[in-house]
Amino acid sequence: MNHVLQSSSIRELKVAVVEAASNGAARPDVLVLGKDIAFSTQDLESYATSNWDPVVFDAMVVAAVVEYCDRSLKRLSASWARNFKIKVPVHDPDRWNQPEVYDALHDALGFLTGDSWHFAFSQRKEIEPPPRQGSLEIPPRTEATLAFSDGMDSRAVAGLVRADLGHALVRVRLGSKRSDKPPKGQPFTAVPYKLKKKAHNQETSARNRGFRFALVSGLASYICGASRIIIPESGQGALGPVLAPVAHAYPDYRNHPAFLRRMQRFLNALLGVDIAYSFPRLWYTKGQTLRAYLALGIDRDEWKTTRSCWKTAQWSSVDGQFRQCGVCAACMLRRLSVHAAGQAEPDETYIAHDLKAADLAQSVPASFDKMNDAFREYAIAGVLHMDHLADLAKEDGRAGLRRQAFEIADTQGLSVERTEQKIKEMISQHADEWSAFTASLGSESFIHNWVRGGR
Repeated sequence: MNHVLQSSSIRELKVAVVEAASNGAARPDVLVLGKDIAFSTQDLESYATSNWDPVVFDAMVVAAVVEYCDRSLKRLSASWARNFKIKVPVHDPDRWNQPEVYDALHDALGFLTGDSWHFAFSQRKEIEPPPRQGSLEIPPRTEATLAFSDGMDSRAVAGLVRADLGHALVRVRLGSKRSDKPPKGQPFTAVPYKLKKKAHNQETSARNRGFRFALVSGLASYICGASRIIIPESGQGALGPVLAPVAHAYPDYRNHPAFLRRMQRFLNALLGVDIAYSFPRLWYTKGQTLRAYLALGIDRDEWKTTRSCWKTAQWSSVDGQFRQCGVCAACMLRRLSVHAAGQAEPDETYIAHDLKAADLAQSVPASFDKMNDAFREYAIAGVLHMDHLADLAKEDGRAGLRRQAFEIADTQGLSVERTEQKIKEMISQHADEWSAFTASLGSESFIHNWVRGGR
């Protein structure tokens, strides 16, 4: 049987998770627990407290199979949506099959990815042994968790929130491009599972990351008894990918309040708790967030060690040194924000370090050997995303801001009118920062010549 079914309009993938290897375990539509979905003993122990519940393990298995499905089935050029049918053994299938849980899971995943998901939950044959409970430094009064990565917003917002909450804030490590994990004995040091089975038909849109990060941070809040999950994204990062989407692609909702409200509904139904996602910097630009963080006086340029770039070391190295590319949308937002905060970074931070150059090829070191069409397309897309977002501050962008206000007003407990005003203020701030940034590069800059109207 071919595990991928294809019609003229949609592709379908069927995947089953099994507890032990069997004759069919080598098939691409079977994931074996412990082999294809492997859990790190040390990292899993950092999630182990007296509040451990097997549902935490089952939820991470669900996250892993969602990742596998999303990565394994390439989208058709003529159709974004795909159809997934998944079988997963869990410790308590009645819990997962409750309508409020089942429906919320499908709603969240469908909204995030633009695909159709169908889960069948069955009874596990063997009970997964709980991780060993170590001596974890979870404070006795935990109010919130914060999804922490290498990013600049993560570093800045962690500092801003900790200034208010102190040790009542617990950071959840959601991935690192460097080996700088916290020391053993601290909670939530890494995502404790790894998908070892290689995706056989790579899809690069990777919307599953939003589900994984939201789920793991929610599970951490459940374990340590926190009532809030802090989302560190500033306004451009949370709302920008939906306000100014890539042409022909389904909007990217990974850090968006409308998606995380759906995840909140799912987690609260599954876990029987009341946990809420919180966006303390939603109405601010990344530049404003960095400036507010630096005003605390607690960072002696450590923020410069954070990483925003989407590209891996394979594509972003110069003379054996891993750099940020400097021109993808994430890098452009970072550089714009650093300028807005009145800061500067060393030239060796970026591959395309000289944005005042007349051409992209002149902005990179002579030893960089991957200056190709793909690099240029990334750069053009990154610049135009910043520019299109700034254009929304104009009168003809009002309709888009209004639609966004209707989508998220309820998630923030505000009226549509007040939400629209706050979005407009944030976008106007972005437009001012973008204009000042491009002006600082000079009229001969390739950036200046790419933007609309030579901004």
